[in-house]
Amino acid sequence: MNTVLSRLNSAFAFTLSVTASVTFACFLTTHFLDYGHDVEIGVNDIMVRNIEDFNAYRKKNDLGSLSFDLKADLEPLFNWNLKQIFLYLLAEYETKNNKVNQVVLWDKIIKRGENANIDLKGMHTSYYFFDDGHGLKGNKNVTVTLRWNLVPNAGYLGLVTGTGNHQFSFPNTYANRRG
Repeated sequence: MNTVLSRLNSAFAFTLSVTASVTFACFLTTHFLDYGHDVEIGVNDIMVRNIEDFNAYRKKNDLGSLSFDLKADLEPLFNWNLKQIFLYLLAEYETKNNKVNQVVLWDKIIKRGENANIDLKGMHTSYYFFDDGHGLKGNKNVTVTLRWNLVPNAGYLGLVTGTGNHQFSFPNTYANRRG
């Protein structure tokens, strides 16, 4: 009556149902946790240059340059369902051309078991801080925040903004090319 293939199909369907239920329970146990955390950010050595953009013919754009200090203890965020955290330092500002400008300046991946206590001083940005025009020179309201994506074993990728940011201003004059 019941063939071997029919019994294997039933066993596979039951195993799949149990696995899906356990995975959902895994997600549910950590879904309602608060993953926000305090962050201390400082910015130093701020300057802006007007350089030629190589993607546009003879067009000059602003290039910001800075170093930053970052202090955050993200060790308490890790639990048995969190596999890794993708951190990134984001600069947000407003110009005449664009209401919202966002630039990623630095990023890091912290895996479970690695040291998640971050204490950086005088770090240079990993990526260029370009503006598509002249929106950095004299900009008085640039905000730097630390954000992170949570990569769990089961569940969705969470996006969290750390509590604590730093606002700074770019100088009103361009820096010398050599200095």
